[in-house]
Amino acid sequence: MKDKDDFIFGLRPVMEALEAGKTIDKIFLQNALQGDIYHELKNLLAKHKIRANYVPIEKLNRFTRKNHQGVVAFISDVPFEKIEDVLPQLFEEGKTPFLLILDRLTDVRNFGAICRTAECVGVHAVILPEKGAAPINSDAIKTSAGAIYNLKICKEKNLAHAVDFLQQSGVQVFAATEKAQKLYYDVDYTQPCAIVMGNEETGISKEVLHHSDEKIKLPIEGKTESLNVSVACGAILYEAMRQKIREVL
Repeated sequence: MKDKDDFIFGLRPVMEALEAGKTIDKIFLQNALQGDIYHELKNLLAKHKIRANYVPIEKLNRFTRKNHQGVVAFISDVPFEKIEDVLPQLFEEGKTPFLLILDRLTDVRNFGAICRTAECVGVHAVILPEKGAAPINSDAIKTSAGAIYNLKICKEKNLAHAVDFLQQSGVQVFAATEKAQKLYYDVDYTQPCAIVMGNEETGISKEVLHHSDEKIKLPIEGKTESLNVSVACGAILYEAMRQKIREVL
């Protein structure tokens, strides 16, 4: 069964969605479920390399009061990819990779707004963690004005490992943090690069920050300590675009 076009629930409906090739954004399973059909579902999840979140029944009941049978899956219309596949393709096409890493952003509208800006400036792919990221639901798509459909969205199990892969492939990784000394317009974005933006409350995780090549920040003159993440991201992305246009000219 379907509710609000964002999630489905029940063992058979979720299994049918998997078999039909639907993109599962997140799936929640009730702790300690047993039975043949449940084990069949677990095997399907393993086959499609989808990690389940095991939760108490109270959490599932918050999603829906209908007969969920211990299973709720959030569906995304957006197909997910792996950066290990996307990056070589960009190089083969003669493109200079321009990537965006969003480290545990949780606000759906921030995510949608950032994707809209990213698509406008020519970002090739947006990289997200498998866990802790805002769901790519109808609100996110609406806020992005449909731009999400024109971006490659990569979900990665470990963002720090993804950063290492990018660096080994010749991509410079810039982390936006208030702790930086260098201002965001004092680095070179014309090379293959990725920009990291962090969680709305806690910023970029220590592990990802440690693995990044350079830390950058926006200047703040007023009494407010920081900008909204989507606004800050927009400023950095447009500086990168400005440099890229100047390079071509």
